[in-house]
Amino acid sequence: MVKEDVTFQNPIRILGRDADELLSAGRFGAILARAGVGKTAFLIQVALDYLIREKNVLHVSLNDPVDKVSLWYKEVFRNVTAKWSRLQSQECWETLLPHRFIMTFRAESFSVSTLDERLTDLSEQGVFEPQVVVVDGFRFDDASRDKLESLKALIESRSLCAWYTVRTHRHDPPGPDGMPAPLKDVSDLFEAIIQLQPDGSEIHVNAVKGRPEKEEPPQMLLDPSTLLVKKVE
Repeated sequence: MVKEDVTFQNPIRILGRDADELLSAGRFGAILARAGVGKTAFLIQVALDYLIREKNVLHVSLNDPVDKVSLWYKEVFRNVTAKWSRLQSQECWETLLPHRFIMTFRAESFSVSTLDERLTDLSEQGVFEPQVVVVDGFRFDDASRDKLESLKALIESRSLCAWYTVRTHRHDPPGPDGMPAPLKDVSDLFEAIIQLQPDGSEIHVNAVKGRPEKEEPPQMLLDPSTLLVKKVE
């Protein structure tokens, strides 16, 4: 099996468009959910969709060490390829790894200048040239608009796009337009916003921002057993 024949369950389908069309250089996307609902698994599915198309993905974790992030990727990939033979799965996995680089920071020490320095080091040493950045664990509750605007300027200057996980809280009221609390004052900086919303035993995948106005996106759920996105039949 060659990579061109592989179809991942692309979570961006909820927005009715291709990931590259959705987020061009300098654009932000966000995945929102309460703690433990599945933000990291969803983010990794987004990353895998880029990886399978040979896009270089820099995964920035502010919560977990490199080995734990690696285990997350292996687990999600194992679930995605559950129906493949072990050989097919291993061969595909090995082709993805050169396109992924995992970088960790302590949340309290993460800054725009530090990220810029690390990106410069990777590039100047010929280690890795990312095309997409995914950031897990950024503290939006503590982030000023200025910091987010500086991050956006950095991403744009390097011709990257970026996806973030955003932690929400059960009792935080949304903004007047229904925008979830952590992004209600900065939603204009984001092209795509996806919220994972528990409802009983189901986790709904809702497109808050970014879907085509004239098209009704498919109804999607996050499977609680595998944390993979699935279409409601």
